[in-house]
Amino acid sequence: MFARLLHPNRRDFVSLNEREILSLAVAAEEEDGAIYAEIAERFASRYAATAKVFEGMAAEEDGHRRRLLDLYVEKFGARLVPIRREHVRGFIERKPVWLMETMSLESVRQLAFEMETAASRFYTEAAGRTTDVEVRKLLGDLAMEEREHANLAGKLEEQALGAEERAAEKSEEHRQFLLTYVQPGLAGLMDGSVSTLAPVFAAAFATGNTWSTFLVGLAAAVGAGISMGFTEAAADDGKLTGRGSPMTRGVVTGAMTTLGGLGHAMPFLIPHFWTATGVAALVVVIELWAIAYIQNRYMQTPFWRAALQVVVGGALVFAAGILIGSA
Repeated sequence: MFARLLHPNRRDFVSLNEREILSLAVAAEEEDGAIYAEIAERFASRYAATAKVFEGMAAEEDGHRRRLLDLYVEKFGARLVPIRREHVRGFIERKPVWLMETMSLESVRQLAFEMETAASRFYTEAAGRTTDVEVRKLLGDLAMEEREHANLAGKLEEQALGAEERAAEKSEEHRQFLLTYVQPGLAGLMDGSVSTLAPVFAAAFATGNTWSTFLVGLAAAVGAGISMGFTEAAADDGKLTGRGSPMTRGVVTGAMTTLGGLGHAMPFLIPHFWTATGVAALVVVIELWAIAYIQNRYMQTPFWRAALQVVVGGALVFAAGILIGSA
């Protein structure tokens, strides 16, 4: 429901016919093959074994594309429907790999897992919606093959990680936890902690009144939580991407956004202005470093890069609020 409101110009997956499903599958395989080929090229000089794995994956995606095209031409002729992932509700929008400045082995492993899981779910859902025997058989076969491809992450673990890291991340449940809870929660915590800094401290220095500042912070935190929660819930329904229930992700994102905003608003319940402001500033420092730690712990972002992104960005927003409030 939320996705239909936010993306009115997209089609529901359930509304696609067999011709459109096959056309979409061809476009998806072309994109996935290009992504794997780009990863292989980037890793060739540093991680030759990993690059070979992705070269093989790209070749397999091309094989899938050719099988889909052969069946499409047999059933519907030579003209494909110009439909892509971004035209259909339920597909997560990924940042193109060729726009990523750096890629770590860990991030590539996670990306490969998400792509293959999403592809398997797509083919499973698509097979269930087709009545043509040949189309249904091909889609079912591809679903099984994509599910087996998800073992790529395990192969990369064997090549790149030690026993302790493999034990911590080898299970699908761990990755599902990242997709459903950690990623949405981290996005909410970052937004709530950073975006509400300016209004809270601008109100503090403009009014000098702790109660008024608390009300501004409360309103900003709750408003941001509602907005982020609805946005995450509407991003995709989780059926094709494997990211879990949209309601769960929306609640997690909204709650963490609100929590992040309330963290530096609560100290303004202290009636003494400078005491409240000092405690709030300390809470801000703790929040920003906590976010950097979570990014490093769960998202494999190098700690100092995460700290630079979050702490410097938060400090700029914090300074902006003080300057505006003091004007």
